[in-house]
Amino acid sequence: MSSVLPADIENTSIVPLPISEAGDLLVNYLAQIGVEYVFGVPGGAIEPLYNALARSARRGGPRPVVARHETGAAFMAEGYARETGRLGVCCATTGPGATNLITGVASAYQVNIPMLVITAQTPTATFGKGPLQDSSCSGINTVAMFQHCTRYSSLVSHVDQLEGKLVDAIVTACRTAHGPAHLSIPLDILRSPLPSAAPAYSLQELLLPADMMDRAAFEKLCAAINQARRIVLVVGEGCREAVGDIFEFAMLRDACIVATPEGKGLVNAYHPNFRGVFGFAGHASAVEALQDPRVDLVLAIGTNLDEIATNGWDVKTIFNGKLIHIDALSRNFSRSPMARLHVAGRILTVFEALLEHYRSSVQPMAPLSPPGAERGRLDVPVQDGVHMERRDLERRSMERMANTAVAPVLRLVTERGTDRRQADGAYMPTRHFTLKDEEKYLDDATPIKPQRLMYDLARLFPPDTRFLADSGSSSYWAVHYLHPFDRRVTGRRPPDGGSFRVNMGFTPMGWAIGTAVGTALGDRRRTVVCITGDGSFLMSGQEITVAVAGKLPVIFVVLNDAALGAIKNGQRLAGAEQVGFELPSVDFAAMARAMGADAHSIRSPADMAALDIAAMCKRAGPTLLDVYIDQEEVPPMGMRMKSLGTVKD
Repeated sequence: MSSVLPADIENTSIVPLPISEAGDLLVNYLAQIGVEYVFGVPGGAIEPLYNALARSARRGGPRPVVARHETGAAFMAEGYARETGRLGVCCATTGPGATNLITGVASAYQVNIPMLVITAQTPTATFGKGPLQDSSCSGINTVAMFQHCTRYSSLVSHVDQLEGKLVDAIVTACRTAHGPAHLSIPLDILRSPLPSAAPAYSLQELLLPADMMDRAAFEKLCAAINQARRIVLVVGEGCREAVGDIFEFAMLRDACIVATPEGKGLVNAYHPNFRGVFGFAGHASAVEALQDPRVDLVLAIGTNLDEIATNGWDVKTIFNGKLIHIDALSRNFSRSPMARLHVAGRILTVFEALLEHYRSSVQPMAPLSPPGAERGRLDVPVQDGVHMERRDLERRSMERMANTAVAPVLRLVTERGTDRRQADGAYMPTRHFTLKDEEKYLDDATPIKPQRLMYDLARLFPPDTRFLADSGSSSYWAVHYLHPFDRRVTGRRPPDGGSFRVNMGFTPMGWAIGTAVGTALGDRRRTVVCITGDGSFLMSGQEITVAVAGKLPVIFVVLNDAALGAIKNGQRLAGAEQVGFELPSVDFAAMARAMGADAHSIRSPADMAALDIAAMCKRAGPTLLDVYIDQEEVPPMGMRMKSLGTVKD
């Protein structure tokens, strides 16, 4: 057989460079914007992309993380995006690989998470011929399916389209109305050779945030605030990057703060102005703050005012003539037609402008204490120096900050409580909102009560822990009772989504399991705690093996009550038939050990106290806590049942 090499280089030591393929171009664009991981499950039709990822990983670029199910891959991409502020990327092969992604992609779409979704397609020459796992327009049309849960969904039908459509997809995913963007790429396109895989566009320039706002509406906002005496701020999930400025504004005007369930993790639960969560599983004190007749202005900020955030569309509480809605997404204004004003714009831009306005023209108001609230006074006016970077707050101790302008608030936030369990000298911050069944928060009973478990999780794990609560009872218990201490009061925050995260909009079971893995990969230095139910773990618990393979110190807390808790208690509250909620008795600790994780069985507060939390957080791998909770405790889900018209809370 004759040589395929030209004669002048035959028998030399020169090794020809591999020809770049379309997959390499895609991966190089991801590297350009700092994406580290692509989450997915391999398959024949998407093999060229994995080949490109293998080449990328060898040179320190984006690399693959193999999930156990495609839905888990999408959840991991969401967790990574939330934690890092970068684009989350997931991929799947054609046919069922693509359809398995849809639940996770829909979840990200519901909460505006920027995500690039790559699915493979059979070769273009096979369209219409019934190839294996056909998901083209002539088969199971996955491009059409994804159109309903993405901002962009398109088929790349020729290699010359790839770069332009890829840039379109990434820019669309990352613009103001964040969300997933989907590209379906046939196998022959992914394999297509390219003369160069170097990107022609600079995504950094295309993705610069637009500091825009409605200036006329902003002037009206300032006028309304000037005239208001008592203000309540409703902090939603869209406030991530602006929450430090929002807190500073609240201190300037001594405004009360409530949060939606999705926005809860952005708020320091022990801030003296915080009155709790308004919405599903929320707090009566938040409702009281909004209903206080002396309040003349309510600012709803970065919230879509859906059923979860409005306590089942409680129009008497928040939908009234006091409402001003501030949001970067104008489409959310359709949920607040009764608002006296809509202010469209990047929330960070709006509050930076508000602070500039008030620093120059208005003196801080004296604190006004709402009735029945335990309050402290701000002894020192807030000055320009109030802005502190998060890293500074974490580096300095409370004592070294004694001379700063935020010191009075920090003293209020960290004052010692009178809880009997603090006899060892450890401080317990004072809450300024009420809990339902508060006596159970410190109950020593066995089996452990979920209320007490939430209390222990918050106080035992480090202050910078990321807590994620899964759908169902896990989220209800955590929204109401889990209040980790956050020493941050003001200052610019990274767009990381806060210390507590929940998905109560689309509410996919198992969401927190995959999302916790992606969160841990986004920041390996931080402890991640996933609170999930036994039903969710039976559905998606195999993803713990991804944390095992990655040596990620994720702590999985399984609420083990041998039931689908939200279903069981929902049926009880509604007076419905008790059916379909039972689960088998499962030893989840043994199950976790079989998958390579460390594990502990927890039945009482004493079992929790005996854990070596520090060692658990430093372990090179996950730990599972199989917590046998009191099966008779009913989560604070009455507000949800009220919205369904079945029960009153």
